[in-house]
Amino acid sequence: MIRVLLAEDHGVVRGALTALLNLTGDIEVVAEADRGDKVVPRALACSPDVAVIDIEMPGVDGVEATRRLRPAMPDCRVLILTGLASAALLKRAMEAGASGFLLKDAPTERLAESIRRVSQGERVIDASLALAAMSATVTPLTEREVAVLGLVGSGASTGEIAAELHLSAATVRNYISSAITKTGARNRTDAVRIAAESGWIEGLRHP
Repeated sequence: MIRVLLAEDHGVVRGALTALLNLTGDIEVVAEADRGDKVVPRALACSPDVAVIDIEMPGVDGVEATRRLRPAMPDCRVLILTGLASAALLKRAMEAGASGFLLKDAPTERLAESIRRVSQGERVIDASLALAAMSATVTPLTEREVAVLGLVGSGASTGEIAAELHLSAATVRNYISSAITKTGARNRTDAVRIAAESGWIEGLRHP
């Protein structure tokens, strides 16, 4: 029996996944978490074989939860669930120690099979995400998001960016938030770093 910890902040989704996984016959959800900062304590309490972790959760996100879990429980494999096919997010997750990366809209059968494979030491990456990684040189950012991140990287404040681009401060914040999501970054500074390293912001030094 493969023991699973399921970390998902949406109660209905978590309940449905738990019920479906428990019907497989060889997978048992032994613990649940609705926040990223609860993953390690729950894992230490129940010793799961695999932690299935949603990427977007309160407390800390799935990548940070993975980064904390790996040294705490080296034998516990991590399968990340995400709704965004982002090469940058995939890279962050793998660097944090994840063994698998799966889109949230994948069929339950694929999730179960991914859990089985990860528990056996395999690395599992959703085909859509693999394609995104192969096309990582193609920016997911719009021209306006690139412009905003470029100014963030130069040290400009939200107000200064708004004035420079003739936008409202709220619109600038929306562009920054969108860029953070698309790059899989932790914050605006991290988004600038990822975009610069990926070559999406020309002539900008990495912060």
